[in-house]
Formats: sequence, structure tokens, C-alpha cells
Amino acid sequence: MADATTYLAVFLGTPVNSKMAAWSALTEAERAERVTAGLAAWHGWVEAHKGAIVELGGPLGKTKKISNAGIEDVSNGLTGYTIVRADSFDAAAEMFVGHPHFTVFPGDSVEVMPVLPVPGM
Repeated sequence: MADATTYLAVFLGTPVNSKMAAWSALTEAERAERVTAGLAAWHGWVEAHKGAIVELGGPLGKTKKISNAGIEDVSNGLTGYTIVRADSFDAAAEMFVGHPHFTVFPGDSVEVMPVLPVPGM
């Protein structure tokens, strides 16, 4: 992977979707079982891609927006992130096909984008 590029993967999820409604309808025992299976699947994904993972990342908490208007609490669909290296954009995207974020857990999707160099740096 000498010429590999770095990619940011962001995990997206919204509190109002059919998957979240189904998740919320599970009993505590069913949800705990699903969490255990999901974490095992996520650990399996990490093991399978450990050579490409630059930063495992993690879950994201509440968001503050800073602008000319000041600081305010906002909500968005970002739920987590991971940084990987891959030989191509498609190869980076392929790493997340079937990811537990949306196949086991009620996440919506994973979006992958290249991390570009800062111009002039």
C-alpha cells in the first residue's frame, strides 16, 4: 500500500427511521443480544481491516456549531468515524460494504471520502 490514500469514513444514523423504530421495539434482552452480536461483528470487521485502519475513531457525541452567529447546539446524523488507507476510492468504499453499523445496528449508512492535502502546506 505504498501509494495508498487516506479516507475518512463517517457513520450516519438518524433517530427517526424504520430501523431505529424496530430497534426500539426490541425487548431489553433482545437488544442486549443484538448489541453483543453487533460488537462481535464490529470487532471482526476491525480485525479483517486492521492493516488499513489509520485511526479506529469511535462514536460521536452531541454537536456544537460555531459560526459568525456564535455557538449553538445542533443535531446532525453523524454518529461515528474511522480513518482508513486504501489503494483506491473504490477499495476504501468496499471495506464498508455489509458493515455492522447498518447490518446489525440501526445505523443508516457509512460515507467515505478522501482526505485531501491542505493547499499550499
